[in-house]
Amino acid sequence: CGRAQKQYSSRKACTADSDVGKWQRYRNCSAAESGMEVNMEQRTEDRQQMVREYREMLEPLLRYLPWMEGNAGKAASRSYQGQGRNSMTFPVYDANLLNFIREASNSALMERNYSYVYTRNRIRTHDDERRIIAGAELRDWDILRGILSRYVLGGRTKAGLWGEAMQENIFLLVLKQMRKVVEYWDRTKR
Repeated sequence: CGRAQKQYSSRKACTADSDVGKWQRYRNCSAAESGMEVNMEQRTEDRQQMVREYREMLEPLLRYLPWMEGNAGKAASRSYQGQGRNSMTFPVYDANLLNFIREASNSALMERNYSYVYTRNRIRTHDDERRIIAGAELRDWDILRGILSRYVLGGRTKAGLWGEAMQENIFLLVLKQMRKVVEYWDRTKR
């Protein structure tokens, strides 16, 4: 295609059969390349729209990042033991964590089928989670959503999961990686 374009960069009359064939190839190349340009432009616009949507989902949760960084690796809950012999122990969570959980669970970032994300990506331990979070890119957004959802949604039924996510820095790592991905793709305007 490139050679045909160089030879026939301006329209000129083709007299020989071979010239007609070359001119036809040039026209076909130009049409194909202009189609590719339109396709590339459309993909760029689609990606930018997707990144804008991701940013809108993420921004309400980013205000909790400074608090999470200040409490990284610390317990965000304490156990309360009621008075009396037949009382039950239950966790009491920090108000900031509860506000974060409320906002996160109402956001579009929640993936109700998070267990599938874990199965499909063979995530079994906190180290697996950290490894996948650290290497996540734009195409892995659903994996980040799945990891976040496991702790946010799963913590509703499993008492210690929110505290575990805080101690293992899972919330912090997921939010930082999501912010990093959004800023990278939004900044470069690819």
